[in-house]
Amino acid sequence: MTWITSSEAIAILGVRPQTLYANVSRGRIRVKPDPADSRRSLYHRSDVKGLAGQRSGRRAAAAVAASTIDRGDPILPSAISTIQDGRLYYRGHDAVTLSETASLEEIAALLWETGPVHFHQARGHDVVSVPARSPLNAALELLAEQIGEAHPTLGLSRTVLVGHGARLCSNLYDTMIGRQAAEAQPVHIRLAAAWSSPEAEDILRRALVLLADHELNASTFAARICASTRAPLSACVLAGLSTLTGPFHGAASKMLLMLMQDAKKIGSKQAVSQWLSRGQPLPTFGQPLYPEGDPRAASLLAQFRPSDMFAEICSVAEAMTGELPNIDFALAALADAYALPADSPFIIFALGRVVGWIAHSLEQIETGRLIRPRAQYVGPMLKK
Repeated sequence: MTWITSSEAIAILGVRPQTLYANVSRGRIRVKPDPADSRRSLYHRSDVKGLAGQRSGRRAAAAVAASTIDRGDPILPSAISTIQDGRLYYRGHDAVTLSETASLEEIAALLWETGPVHFHQARGHDVVSVPARSPLNAALELLAEQIGEAHPTLGLSRTVLVGHGARLCSNLYDTMIGRQAAEAQPVHIRLAAAWSSPEAEDILRRALVLLADHELNASTFAARICASTRAPLSACVLAGLSTLTGPFHGAASKMLLMLMQDAKKIGSKQAVSQWLSRGQPLPTFGQPLYPEGDPRAASLLAQFRPSDMFAEICSVAEAMTGELPNIDFALAALADAYALPADSPFIIFALGRVVGWIAHSLEQIETGRLIRPRAQYVGPMLKK
């Protein structure tokens, strides 16, 4: 039996219903609607059993190996970033501290281990040019087109690769932000100008810095796998950007907006309660790597006053689940407070994280190794 009821899951775990729902919200337990009753949810038995085993301290070697693919022990050595004691560090520097003064360009220089980095706009454009398509679609098309024209990274020096990375970022920023008259402006200033929100310059700078990297998250791992094959850097960034579009990653703020719509109709308590009762992960709350709360979110939220609705959702969610808001909540609240475009949380996320994808691609290329995990076979018995 693969799927079990909430009462069975609670009995196996030996916890309260709220704890079960919190583990679902954290992505630790898979869930699906009960085909026999749409008001109920079913929980993946192996996820529940695995979590119960971790709680009791009984972790077989296979379970430990499997955990390395699901927020477990490190699976790749990296000198770029790490999360220790509830803090995020970029090459040994606290990311929140860096965000107080640094620009994204300065973080790129730090993560890429190179001299000053400037993301120049394409020449020949002296007026503001707003993307005709959505920024995401425009970026995906740009990267796909560049892959066909780019050379593999095999044999290229680090200096050449860093130059390729800087030009790739420049082209991506042109595509997603639009080309503007002012030259050599930092990304956060260009972004605020494109959105006609000069008052948002500083908060955008902070957000871009805090989002530049986050250890071996899903999109970064995808970029590193691509880099390990010696594919062009544009392919590595495309792998990362494609992965970022998932609702459990960079698109989480969209799920929060759905929750907000429910809250406007039926009230925050009822909306959060319904989400939890359906076994749906509560979007933008909790981060397994930060048991005491996401410091990136706390840093951003301290810079402005979220609207009453965001504040209420935050209070209700914490009261019902014990979870604090993460960086995705802060991005959505930021966009609301500064009247930024609806897709701005994802755009900010992507524009910041591309710096990290390139840093990890460069590091993976230097290892000279192909990333090729083995699968733990769970299919039918083998027949000879």
